[in-house]
Amino acid sequence: MMYPDPSSVTRVTSIGAGPIGGGWAAHFLARGYDVTAYLHNESETPAFRAILDTAWVSLTELGLAEGASRDRLRIVTDLEQALEGEQFVQESAPERLEIKQALYKRMGDILPPSVVIGSSTSGLTMTEIQTSCATPERTVIGHPFNPPYLLPLVEIVGGDDTAPEAVAWAGAFYRIAGKAPLLMKKEIPGFVATRLQEALWREALHMVANGEATPDDIDIALMNGPAPRMVSQGQCMAFHVACGAGGMATNLDQFGPALKLPWARLEAPELTTELRDRMVDGCNAIAGERHFEDMAAQRGREIVAVLNAVRQSREG
Repeated sequence: MMYPDPSSVTRVTSIGAGPIGGGWAAHFLARGYDVTAYLHNESETPAFRAILDTAWVSLTELGLAEGASRDRLRIVTDLEQALEGEQFVQESAPERLEIKQALYKRMGDILPPSVVIGSSTSGLTMTEIQTSCATPERTVIGHPFNPPYLLPLVEIVGGDDTAPEAVAWAGAFYRIAGKAPLLMKKEIPGFVATRLQEALWREALHMVANGEATPDDIDIALMNGPAPRMVSQGQCMAFHVACGAGGMATNLDQFGPALKLPWARLEAPELTTELRDRMVDGCNAIAGERHFEDMAAQRGREIVAVLNAVRQSREG
């Protein structure tokens, strides 16, 4: 199958009214695309527009592409209408396999085979999703990190019936669309970034369950320890640089035996009612009286500041 030149794409459809679907729509609008947003029901429109309102503040501070405008958004509730004339589809439907399979069956029958479909799924595989699609070769995972309008990462991998050309096309398209694509070598549950995040999450839950730390302690540790360093260096390069001229070889030779020490517990703890309540109460205490919209706006301002600072540092 011949796919169009990724740089020629000007029209995209974003499927989904939640934070991911709305976030993708905002991102594509900010990059100067014509965007059709497919919502399941008109009642979802106010919440969807609220996501756009929040996102647009940060996107404006980051800098909009030439021609970018919210006027280039079209909202529809009819799938055939949403897909008519579109050149790429970003699917962010609910994380239920039967919903996605039925959706891909319909899209496979409606869309020309040359239109690549990317899924934002974080917990399902494309091999599972594409089983009922008549044209599975053009279906790929395009998994963003939340919020997708700010964080550049998108993880890309195909399913058993996906054509390698579609994966390569998606990587090129996402890069042109302003993302940082990661083309995965294999299809694995949770992809790359979510698996790393999950390891942190499980250890955090263990520490709360055992009374070793509170949610506030954990966030203080991360925000003032690994997180600022990771803006500049990922885990591998941080450990490589930490050991001086010897690099990773010195790190592994010196600290390799410590890998056997009980510093981490990757098995998930039992999510008891007590642990659930500790986490909820701890996070509510951190949030205080702040509303979700206020916290999302603050998150946006601070991520924008970080991204702009890193960009200026690398350009200067």
